[in-house]
Amino acid sequence: MSLSPVPAQGVRAAQAANAYAAVDQGQQGGFAAALQNALDGTVQAGHEADAQAAAALTGAGNLSEVVTAIAKAELALQTTMAVRDRVVQAYQDIMRMPI
Repeated sequence: MSLSPVPAQGVRAAQAANAYAAVDQGQQGGFAAALQNALDGTVQAGHEADAQAAAALTGAGNLSEVVTAIAKAELALQTTMAVRDRVVQAYQDIMRMPI
């Protein structure tokens, strides 16, 4: 019985080593940085929706761009709320664990 090698899925050893070194040196924030980037994206989507709506009120905006920007902001907010709910649920589950 011969075993075939597992494909690397496009990740090279050098890339993995560099990523590990960056995390080990604290250059990448990990989970907290990912959450912060997601929140920043949500806020940015809200600002873009506001700008598009203001442009539409002054007559300079396109209605389809306004609707698209608002839909993106709404989806980003719903996603953020879902992540928040899951984090709170995970915290509550951890707190209920017996020691």
